[in-house]
Amino acid sequence: MQLYRFVTPHRAGKWYPDLETAQRHACEIGAGFRAERSGEFCAYRETRLEVAAKNSGESQP
Repeated sequence: MQLYRFVTPHRAGKWYPDLETAQRHACEIGAGFRAERSGEFCAYRETRLEVAAKNSGESQP
């Protein structure tokens, strides 16, 4: 299983179990926004996506 979060130069988001949820919460840390018409996620400059593997039975990274 994989976990996703967006990171800016000054803030890091929480880990989420799927990319869509991470994108929905990215605006909370100023990492990007979802375009109203297309629904496409647009990350701000210097924002990066981190992906981590989550092993069953372990806590989040």
